[in-house]
Amino acid sequence: MAKEGLIVFFPFFFLAILLFYLFSRSFNINFVYLSVISFAIGCILMLFFRDPERKIPDGDNLIVSPADGKIVNIEKNNSRVVVSIFLSIFNVHINRIPVTGRVTRLAYKPGKFFAAFKKSASELNERFEIEIETDRGPVVVHQIAGVLARRVVCRLKKEQSVKIGDRFGLIRFGSRVDLFLPVSSQLQVKKGQKVKGGETIIGRLT
Repeated sequence: MAKEGLIVFFPFFFLAILLFYLFSRSFNINFVYLSVISFAIGCILMLFFRDPERKIPDGDNLIVSPADGKIVNIEKNNSRVVVSIFLSIFNVHINRIPVTGRVTRLAYKPGKFFAAFKKSASELNERFEIEIETDRGPVVVHQIAGVLARRVVCRLKKEQSVKIGDRFGLIRFGSRVDLFLPVSSQLQVKKGQKVKGGETIIGRLT
């Protein structure tokens, strides 16, 4: 469980205790119902912050998915390949490092909160941009906020060495992650495919 989940859970937990205390003083059964509802809401919200272990694949120059979700777009032009992953509210929201390398750029970009599955979200929504230098060129990850996602968490530091599959942050609730790869990358996924962060192989750097 990501530590950010505890921050969300505790207010509902303490409210449940307070409501149960009020029941013990007044014997008003409505306080019990409200206490149970408050506790249940807290537990449901904690599901969004679950952090399961993943089996990181072995291999040279692999690119793994930085997030759980569904690939909603793949674009290729003369300079790069872009793979876009949409995370629904039911997906694990922990983000993972897609390649082994060194963090060379971190940039927070304020913006809107449009639906994350829309293409325009990549450029207009609030996001965190992370560039990782590898021996096969730079790989860039964008953590993009959505309609419900109002906070992007990135725990990385500039010049930090990172390893494929490492946890590096999360996006609260529904959101999107865009992966920018060198144009020479060999992809092993297709649009509409479901992926798991740190486990699904997106392709290889060549």
